[in-house]
Amino acid sequence: MATLLLTAVGVFVDVAVITVSPIALAIAHRADISKMAILLAMVGGGKAGNVMSPNPNTIAAAEAFNVPLTSLMLAGIVPGLFGLALAYLLARRLRGHGSKVQAHELVAADHASQPGFMAALTAPLVAIVLLALRPVAGIAIDPLLALPLGGLIGLLAMGQWRHANRYMVSGLSRMAPVAIMLLGTGTLAGIIANSGLKTVLIDGLGVSGLPSYLLAPVSGALMSMATASTTAGTAVASAVFSATLLEMGITALAGAAMIHAGATVFDHMPHGSFFHATGGSVNMQVHERLKLIPYETAVGLMIALISTLMFGVFHLAG
Repeated sequence: MATLLLTAVGVFVDVAVITVSPIALAIAHRADISKMAILLAMVGGGKAGNVMSPNPNTIAAAEAFNVPLTSLMLAGIVPGLFGLALAYLLARRLRGHGSKVQAHELVAADHASQPGFMAALTAPLVAIVLLALRPVAGIAIDPLLALPLGGLIGLLAMGQWRHANRYMVSGLSRMAPVAIMLLGTGTLAGIIANSGLKTVLIDGLGVSGLPSYLLAPVSGALMSMATASTTAGTAVASAVFSATLLEMGITALAGAAMIHAGATVFDHMPHGSFFHATGGSVNMQVHERLKLIPYETAVGLMIALISTLMFGVFHLAG
């Protein structure tokens, strides 16, 4: 739940897992829970929060389909909650499997200089309110303005304005790899759009007799597998397949939501940074981290399944 909340307000999934991991390790050590169980719980919560967040992946899908960011965030809430529930059930089954947390792995934290709870909530709340102005009041504020403005107001509320420069440098250093990755995904999207892959997927669905709306989650899943990233997978799939999905009669919100959900299925593959960053957060060996992949995939499949049922089968987006 902690990783869900952090990710849902805009924190990257791997950063959310790294942030929560010291608390999770302490709980796991006291309750004698395995590392596999706590990592699956955190990753599952992160995946669930990611489909309802204002993260770059959501922004990429919203812009490709020209839908309001907040509408796409709302479309991910129910699938995300189902994914969270499955992650909890699977984590319970894994609580006795794998290595346990040792005492020397625990981190001692100093809470004396940390801000109060309400002050810490100010930044995400301001960002969410600013983003919500578009569907509620028709006032469109670009996420590139809303998110930094929320952070600056949060600094004031927490009395940390004197550290603003250091925090901005830290934030930009975290965003720089994402910006570079998005440049790369644009190139990849162009290659795929001008290759035969797009035609192969569409023709394959036609030959199999499967409904056309399955192109959305399948393309999102395949692109996330290729890039090992929700952001890159969503950006590429949205850029390449958005026009085709709209021509098939699938609404913009439905297509964006299903691609976004599909991109959570394989974003944890070993050739991506997420796999290694999350494993390192709980001091897990690579061979043990690999054993967790099927469970993470199951959580992503649940999110994609519920989204497909909602927007493909039952047409809840119109």
